[in-house]
Formats: sequence, C-alpha cells, structure tokens
Amino acid sequence: MEFKSTNPHNGKEIATYKEHTEKEVNAILEKSKVAFETWREVPIKERCKLLVNAAGVLRNNVDTYAETMTLEMGKPISEAKGEIEKCAWVCEFYAENAERFLADEIIKTDASESFVSHDPIGTVLAIMPWNFPYWQVFRFAAPTLAAGNTALLKHASNVFGCATHIEEILLEAGFPDGVFQNLFIHHDKSESIISNDIVKALTLTGSERAGKSVGALAGKYLKKSVLELGGSNAFIVLEDADMDQAVKTGIKARMMNSGQSCIAAKRFILVGDAYDKFLPAFIDGVKDIKKGEPTDDSTEIGPLARKDLADEVHKQVQKSVDQGAKIETGGNQENAFYEPTVLTGVKPGMPAFDEETFGPVAAIIRAEDEDEALELAANSQYGLGVSLFTSDIENARRHIGRAPDGAFFINELVKSDPRLPFGGTGKSGYGRELSREGIHEFVNKKTVYIKSNK
Repeated sequence: MEFKSTNPHNGKEIATYKEHTEKEVNAILEKSKVAFETWREVPIKERCKLLVNAAGVLRNNVDTYAETMTLEMGKPISEAKGEIEKCAWVCEFYAENAERFLADEIIKTDASESFVSHDPIGTVLAIMPWNFPYWQVFRFAAPTLAAGNTALLKHASNVFGCATHIEEILLEAGFPDGVFQNLFIHHDKSESIISNDIVKALTLTGSERAGKSVGALAGKYLKKSVLELGGSNAFIVLEDADMDQAVKTGIKARMMNSGQSCIAAKRFILVGDAYDKFLPAFIDGVKDIKKGEPTDDSTEIGPLARKDLADEVHKQVQKSVDQGAKIETGGNQENAFYEPTVLTGVKPGMPAFDEETFGPVAAIIRAEDEDEALELAANSQYGLGVSLFTSDIENARRHIGRAPDGAFFINELVKSDPRLPFGGTGKSGYGRELSREGIHEFVNKKTVYIKSNK
C-alpha cells in the first residue's frame, strides 16, 4: 500500500510513501528495544545536550520544515515558522529542566533512607495528528526521550513528509539510531503494535473516536496511555472586559491554523451588553482576515487539511442554520477552503454548540449574566479549557472552580506552554503533557526503601 501526500490548496500530489511491511515493522520494534538498553544508561546531562542540538537543527532549517508543513496540510507559512520555533523551545525547556524533574524525591519515613526514583519504562508509541504536525510530536518526544525512553511515531498519513523530517532532525542532533523511529502504517495495524510487549505505553492526540479506540486497546493490553482529544472551548466575555483586547484575542483564538485546533475558542459566550459591544467588531475582524496562497507570508488563513474536513464543517454549519442559527459572515466552501464564519443564535442542541467544529467557525451565544455564562460553558462533553475576559480579576478567580476543564485562562486565549501542564477532562481525554507532569507520565515512579543494619 502507498500513502499519498496531497497539497490541500491546489490538490497536487506532493509525494508518496510506501507502507512498512510486517517484517519491517518487527525490525523497527526490535531496533527500538535494543536502542533502549543503551539509551537508558546515557547520563541525563548528555541526553539534554542532544535536545539542545535538536533545537539548533530546527532553527537552522526552519524554512524547509515550515514549507513541508504548509504544502502537506495548508497551514499559512507564517504560522508554520512559529510552530517550528515552538518545537525548539520545548526541546530547550526540557534540556534545562529534565534533570530537576527526574531527580529522586526524598521522603522521610522510619527508613534510613526512602525516596521515589523516576526510571525510564522502555518504548513509547505516539499516534499523532496532522493539525500541528511538528509541535504535537515534539511536545511528546522531548520529555519522553529526555527521560531515557525510546519512541515510535505513527503520524497521520497526510504529513509523512513532516514525520520524515522529525526523524532526520533527531538523528542530525546526535540521538542514536533507533531511539526515535517512524512507522508508516495504516491505522488498522495499530493493534498489532500496541499489543507487542516491546511497547510499554502509548500516547494519542486526535479525535474522540480515535481516543475511544486506542484507549480500549490500551486497557485490553494493560498499557499506560495518555489521550489528548477534542475540545469545544468556551470564550466568555463579561460586560466589564476590555473589548478591543477580547475581540483581537478572540479572532486569533478561533481562526489560528484555520480553526483546526483542539484548544481553539469555539463557543463565544457574551454576557449582557458585551454582546452588542463585542459582536460587530468581531464580525468586521473576521471579514478582514487575509486569505490567499498559504506559502505567502502575508496570508492569514489557508485551506483545511483535506476537502472531507471542510465538507464536515459545512454540514455542521448548515444543520445549525436549519435549527435556527444565523450566518453573519462566511458560510461558503470551495474545495478544502472554508470561509471564516460567524454564527449567531447558537443554542445547546445545535452542532455548533454540542460538537467540535474543527474549522474557522465561531459560534456566538448570548448569556444574561455570569452564572448563565458559566453554566453554558460547562454544558459540554469536552473539557480542555475556558477563557474568561474581564477587568475584575478577583471576581474571575471566584469562577475558576466552577469550570470542570483542564485549563482556565483569564484575559488570554487557551494555549499550550512547555512550562504548564496540558490536558483535559471528559471527552477531551486524560493525562497531561508538558511541564513536570508531562515527563512523569512515562516513567516508573519507583519507591525505594533502605534500612541500615548499623
């Protein structure tokens, strides 16, 4: 079987990749197992030096890597370059902090000495999506490799060019052969990989459906797993908010990466007078977003990664309109491109409220007061994050505990940051990436108890 990489902007074929045979997959698994035995013994300071090297390789070749991303999944080139820089940042973050995160935790007991050590566990399988084809991988790989594990990547088939670059980056940085390897396989081969004794744990970033499937396999074979799934983040604007700031941030929060982000603001909940203050400026800003050739530095929004993804977004919009929502701007599709869209009159029960709209569609909801706004925000099966805009920070603090999500951002869009743990609740998955919590997901937290005979 062959996988084709196709430019979503013009439909042209970029490259083809052959699926790994069963024999090749077994060889890759065995190579990972052998590499682990020596990699785990490499001092953590040396592992971290290689992460610094990887950051350098990323920055030295940013144009090449960004172009591949733009051609394969349509991300505007300016955003693609920013993604490569963020990958370099996460490498440097773990290079600076991994030793401290993995240090023995001394615990006083009646023992002469007792502590928790953090040992590598072996080979970790990552199943990753196309929407941030470098960042999703590096935010997993940097802590996982720093901890002394080896990694296997099953990337989305439409971004195998990016996957190839990632393996090349780590090899050029000095990581030993076999420490990080790609698997070019169809998803129906995943179970055979997960069931293999060489694979000790797995992590997936993807859809709710993929999460249920992989989570079930992880349970079936008793493998540790982390799932980072979809989201329908609420973006709450209170009456006392700085409207200029809220509008500017809201447009970025919804339209970045053509709206193809799990943590994008998807449901805009406007309280009282904020509705009339926020909405006209927001619509004007959405209309002004510059469309064009994704490889042009001035382009602000490109196509979705595939035509079928745009088809799905269009269906969600049309069904919401049939149920009473109104299109204020946008609503048109041309092949894989979906026009930036603003829907008003959105209510629970509509796809634009209940489902994850993975494209540039902003659902506007009116709330009478703060309590209703928080209730609407929590009325979701997803739980990645909430943004709340207000000038009264102390009042905002009182609402933090009311949000069941994995993140609560005040006067800022929800975003991932290497310094902060990242993950969700409900149908947004479980486990955490990044920060200290991220590197601890795939280590053996071993209790050590020493009793002296003296």
